[in-house]
Amino acid sequence: MTKNHEIPPPTPEKAQNFSIKRLWPIAILLLGIVIFFAFDLGRFLTFDALRDNRADLLALQEEHGLSMILGYAGIYILIVAFSLPGGAFLTIAGGFLFGPLLGAFIVVVAATVGAAILFLIAKTTLGDALRQRAGPWLQKMEAGFQENAFSYLLVLRLIPLFPFFVVNLVPAFLGVSLRTYFLATFIGIIPGTVVYSQVGAGLGSIFDSGESFTVSGILTTDIILALAGLALLSLAPILYKKIRSRQRQSS
Repeated sequence: MTKNHEIPPPTPEKAQNFSIKRLWPIAILLLGIVIFFAFDLGRFLTFDALRDNRADLLALQEEHGLSMILGYAGIYILIVAFSLPGGAFLTIAGGFLFGPLLGAFIVVVAATVGAAILFLIAKTTLGDALRQRAGPWLQKMEAGFQENAFSYLLVLRLIPLFPFFVVNLVPAFLGVSLRTYFLATFIGIIPGTVVYSQVGAGLGSIFDSGESFTVSGILTTDIILALAGLALLSLAPILYKKIRSRQRQSS
């Protein structure tokens, strides 16, 4: 690696190696998105559907616990990898079906795996080509992001300022390593997942009362402030580095 995190410009040979055949994973993702909306598969990812099939789902969970866990995790991975709507619903449904602790654990693992799949697809199919054509400005942004990649990603995961799929894609274009991405994603989504899973564990009483339920009411001011506090803590290493750097320059 060169000094000051500089990234050497791609050679013409590397630029010429790019082939349209490498885009087949993107084609699969686009096909999956088309199928999802064409067949209105989102109708199964609603609280009305969960309420109407509540007894059958709980019976399946009781009789075929492991199969249900694997099937649920597989669906969650696909939802995240294909950047489809329904992640929040599935997280709540996980708490409802498996309890708050097991549900949260399954979601964190499945969401991280799904995000890693999308990250690798974006990194291998588009990331290199984008960096080859973007010029020095992207290289500078890449170097700055990589210097504190873990802390930056942790903040983006803790505070849902951007859609989940956006945070999955951007690091792939900034040269973040899979290890850093995986760890930051796994750790960063735990707090929010626990909150949603805990809500799902109490969803049965809401169904029994006949009250309506919406996801928008989950993130209360207290919860948002708590997540923001965790995000600020994750920025502490970056602030420390900047303070130490200024002290060295002034001394």
